[in-house]
Amino acid sequence: MALITLRRNFYRLSDVWINRALAALKNQPINHVHKVVKEHLCPWFCSLQPEPFRVRFHHACCKKFHSENGNDLHPVGEPLFSQVHDWDRLEQNLKNEDEQIFYRRLNSFTSSEEVLSFISTLETLSDAMAAGALQRICEVGKKDDNQRLPKGILENSIFQALCFRFEHELSHLSNTSLVTVLQALILLSMDPQSSLLLNLVAECQNRLKRGGLEVHNLCILGESLIRLQGPSCVTLEPIIYQLQGEKLETFTPEDIVSLYRILQACTDKVDQHQIFLNKINNFSLSLVSSLSPKLISQMLTALVVLNQTQALPLVIKLGKYVERHIPQFTDEELVKVLEAFIYFGHSDRFFTKALEQHVAALCLTLDPEVVSKVMEYCGRKQILSKPIFNAVAETFVCQSEKFSPSQISELIEPFGKLNYLPPNASALFRKLENVLFTHFNYFPPKTLLKLLHSCSLIECHPVNFMAKIFSPFFLQRLQGEQSYLDRLNLAQLTQLFLTSVLECPFYKGPKLLPKYQVRSFITLCCSLETPMDFQLYQSVKTALIDLLGARLYFASKVLTPYCYTIAFSPIDKCNVEEIRTKEYTKIVFVRVSHEEFFLFFTRC
Repeated sequence: MALITLRRNFYRLSDVWINRALAALKNQPINHVHKVVKEHLCPWFCSLQPEPFRVRFHHACCKKFHSENGNDLHPVGEPLFSQVHDWDRLEQNLKNEDEQIFYRRLNSFTSSEEVLSFISTLETLSDAMAAGALQRICEVGKKDDNQRLPKGILENSIFQALCFRFEHELSHLSNTSLVTVLQALILLSMDPQSSLLLNLVAECQNRLKRGGLEVHNLCILGESLIRLQGPSCVTLEPIIYQLQGEKLETFTPEDIVSLYRILQACTDKVDQHQIFLNKINNFSLSLVSSLSPKLISQMLTALVVLNQTQALPLVIKLGKYVERHIPQFTDEELVKVLEAFIYFGHSDRFFTKALEQHVAALCLTLDPEVVSKVMEYCGRKQILSKPIFNAVAETFVCQSEKFSPSQISELIEPFGKLNYLPPNASALFRKLENVLFTHFNYFPPKTLLKLLHSCSLIECHPVNFMAKIFSPFFLQRLQGEQSYLDRLNLAQLTQLFLTSVLECPFYKGPKLLPKYQVRSFITLCCSLETPMDFQLYQSVKTALIDLLGARLYFASKVLTPYCYTIAFSPIDKCNVEEIRTKEYTKIVFVRVSHEEFFLFFTRC
């Protein structure tokens, strides 16, 4: 194992003292020696540095002493071989204990300076420890993904000594140390053309050709090269090919997720790798219970990018474990989970319940992106969760300045789509109106139109902004570089115009020009109305056609000649007196097949 000497001539003990000590130890039974080491050396070893590395020095001398004195390597009798084997095992146990203490100390540091100061006090470091130290510097040295290490760290003599030894002793590094160093330096945003990185990549490629890299090392190498050279890296295909030849049973959960991330970078070759992906998807079902929240989020993200719609059993099983870990997800991870559920159309009442508890308890401290994504999820899946909606409304009233225009639109739209007014509706829409007055020009035209249309659906008519959205200037912005307006936008504009005519007779501003008005709200991409209940439709269709005089006026999403659409509901579970008190223009009592309905003609 390659040793990196950081400081020499420390703690040199005389050969006489060493030989005498070893001779005395060798005459003792191994269990007695182990007990003495545990009682005396371990407390000393755990004390403050730099004492621990005296123990490591003794281990090396022990091994040398055995090999130079007697026939330890070729024992004649079994007792002698057993004793030497016990000594070797003791040496290995103490060595492992040394490394565990080293890594515990390393992980306790929170800055690069502390790590460098710690390793500067050590006499020697194994290649694995040095690689671990470099990795820890990477973890604590960068504040965000786009920031390089501070100049002071890069020019630090200890940091430079580490890099120098790595560059000149590549052939002596273990596979794990080699890929760990490569990964750390790439994450530190080191110059891709530096001699150290070029030599590391070349050495990894040589070992890859020889087939000497294990599964975990292949995964680290693959992700590192993607970050360094992009998904077009020529070395990536041999890595994937070797991983395909490995048994999936030998992969850890971390390796499986890493494999997903590697394939995620090769979206243009998904068809080529689909058979392999199917095997991974099926095998991953057995690993779900072992995944951390971070790995669950990453796996779901990869399934979305790779368009694995056939992996719904895996998505469903992941969803069952997501609901147990919602408090443990970071805001970013929870956003990724919700995006995946929206993409795959997954919803679960237990997940909704857990989400309600999480949002209601922490809504004021959640990231705005999480809040808007939760509302988008509820809107897409038509989940009317009053605890979530009420908490989100309160959050927007208190912290509206934290939300971007697109986030505000995603937050408000579900209220209109699901026809729900929270208890603080007046404060909510007053705050929204103030935001729109202040930042009207910052809202993209399509986002603004969708937002105002959602408000009109819950009778919070945006009268103060109708003059602006009906103006030629706004309509030109809405059209953009296209030669025509999108049909969905025309339908939204038409409904807002009808609102101004039927619900806001006091509005005297500009009207929507006839060429922008539509007669039907049928759109290819989405619906402006709640999907129709087909069974109920079939039961009342004939009677309604007789009542209205033509099949045309009963077609879904089509206006009657007087600009009204039609809604109906059975009366077996509703209070007739309460219905009569509502402000409908006309209520018609209908009996169809021994069932009674009230037919409501409502304004658009």
